[in-house]
Amino acid sequence: MADTIMNIPVETNTSAEEAATDLPLNTRFTLGPEITPEQHAFLDKHGFLIFEQAISAEEVSAVLRDLDAVQEKWIAEGRKMNNGVPIFWGKDEDGQPFVQRFNFLSKFSPTVDKIVHDKRFDAVKNLIGKNTRVGSDERDGVVLNRFMNVPGSIYKRLGWHTDGLRDLFLLRMPKRMLNVGLHYNDIGPEDGGLRLIPGTHNQGFLKMCFAKLYFLSHKADPNEIMVRTKAGDLTVHDGRLWHRVECSAKTGRASLRHSMYVPYLTDAPLVKDAKSRTAFYHQIGRLLRWLKGSL
Repeated sequence: MADTIMNIPVETNTSAEEAATDLPLNTRFTLGPEITPEQHAFLDKHGFLIFEQAISAEEVSAVLRDLDAVQEKWIAEGRKMNNGVPIFWGKDEDGQPFVQRFNFLSKFSPTVDKIVHDKRFDAVKNLIGKNTRVGSDERDGVVLNRFMNVPGSIYKRLGWHTDGLRDLFLLRMPKRMLNVGLHYNDIGPEDGGLRLIPGTHNQGFLKMCFAKLYFLSHKADPNEIMVRTKAGDLTVHDGRLWHRVECSAKTGRASLRHSMYVPYLTDAPLVKDAKSRTAFYHQIGRLLRWLKGSL
């Protein structure tokens, strides 16, 4: 399940709505000092935005180097979780331990910490709402997923879901929420990647709960689109959309892709530390991976 943030609804004008309607679904925007009315309207209508080259090639390379250093450190420590949140350990193409979901990454990578607090993303923070902060010590912190299609991988794909399920576990009704992702690979259809069904963020409560079998269904939907990204792109998508991650048609190192999610938060701070308990939905996830023989 991706990390989510709550958002305050934004009003759009009629001309912006009409312009957004005319744009193709694969439109790539440029991130400026503020989100434009047209971008607001596109997000409201379809539930997602793609901003091209939000971080540089040098920053992409620096983050990928940091991942190797963090993984080496965690292997040496025998680390299994951070602040009550399990680290997802799988195997690489050589059968060696391989982190497939880093949590609280900005606490271990100075490069990531610098990027997620950079003022170039103030427009995204303002899109979320007033007094938005980066929740580096909250929820799961900054999360980076590594998908790879090899034997022993526990993260080859991810079934259909909406992120409203987390709110239900937290005993609250799902609200508008956004996932903000940074991407570190050039991804085409053969590489797997994010699939979503545009407009389903406006579906009713029952459809959000029962339209698909959460996480167990991987079947392609006739209305889904593939979110094609390039290294350095930033995406925003409403977590209430039905979405999934397709497995790469490639195998080995060629199938590896990285996506990082930044928790922009507006609700009351709830900082986690080493004494924090593992949330119920994470315990269920660990059980499911154990039943599948992944751990």
